[in-house]
Amino acid sequence: MRTVFTLCLCLFFTGCLRLPEGQDEPIRAYCLDFNWGEGGPNGFAKPGLWADASPTEQVKWYKALGANTIQTFCVSCNGYAWYKNGSIPCQPGLKYDYLCDMVRLGHEQGMKVFGYFCIGSNTRWGLEHPDLSYGIPADRHIPFTQRYLDYLDTAIREAVALSGIDGFMIDWFYQPNRSATNGEWLECEKVRYQELMGRPFPGRLDLDSKEYIAYSRLAIEKTWDVIHRAAKETNPHCLIWLTCFDITHPHIVNSKMFRQVDWLMNEGGDLARIERIRGMVGKNTRLITCLAEWNKQDARNVAVDAIKAGVGLYGFAKPDANGLLPFADHYLSMPIDHLSGDERNIAALARIYRQLPLDYIKK
Repeated sequence: MRTVFTLCLCLFFTGCLRLPEGQDEPIRAYCLDFNWGEGGPNGFAKPGLWADASPTEQVKWYKALGANTIQTFCVSCNGYAWYKNGSIPCQPGLKYDYLCDMVRLGHEQGMKVFGYFCIGSNTRWGLEHPDLSYGIPADRHIPFTQRYLDYLDTAIREAVALSGIDGFMIDWFYQPNRSATNGEWLECEKVRYQELMGRPFPGRLDLDSKEYIAYSRLAIEKTWDVIHRAAKETNPHCLIWLTCFDITHPHIVNSKMFRQVDWLMNEGGDLARIERIRGMVGKNTRLITCLAEWNKQDARNVAVDAIKAGVGLYGFAKPDANGLLPFADHYLSMPIDHLSGDERNIAALARIYRQLPLDYIKK
């Protein structure tokens, strides 16, 4: 209570968002997002894009922003790894042992370093296993068959073991987008339905919504069990960070995953939905909100309420051709209102993370 009171006084008198330090240091996270880019067969980055990104410069960028948590990549959505010497092929032309170097350099600067897996989409998996994937759209296309769970188990164990990451984000953890598949079901998923439900797949026209939700929740739970076990058996201290573009979706809400996950984020950015699920999470689960161009949230308003509510902050943006964006001084050199989109969010977060007034201008 005293922390909140002090924070409110600070906001009132100075306009500065003071993030209380200490044992429960607030999450101040960011991601230079290697998922999206040119040249691939869909909206994801072609394999090897940003393969020459410098871990040294990347860590300098995050440090200048004031972040205490770097979210980077184990395997990005194109399906290639950002570490070397594993069974998952690395990004073609990967210049550095990128993830391992990010962890080492980030830790030297006192920052946590998280990797990333997109659970529902992986272009390489779709291309190499057409019978186990609904094509390769930049959308959720992977049914959670046992073969895919075996792949996830291997990928997670080796990334955690080889890199020393503090944890990893899991994204797009939903069922395949049925509207994109015209409602059709692959044979492999019909088999998975029978494995989990104990009865043959009834046909898509006879599958009612209640039964589909039951199957979906069970398929996601079994996949979560694999993810959780792989992470914690490899490193009991490894943190799992779940991001949800729809945190109240019936396939995941009030699930075992919500109770067991270490960090849980509403990528939609609003705090209302966080409050709706707050009572569904574990006693040690940390909650986070997201500030990025797609969700149209105003970082200045959301941040004030998030800090008061004990909710962490996170943002992400696609980098420039060199794998970076301008350093924090660029965003601090002009009023926030002079910027738009992700630049506006970065400008706000740079001030918040560095505990500067929102109207601060670097001379």
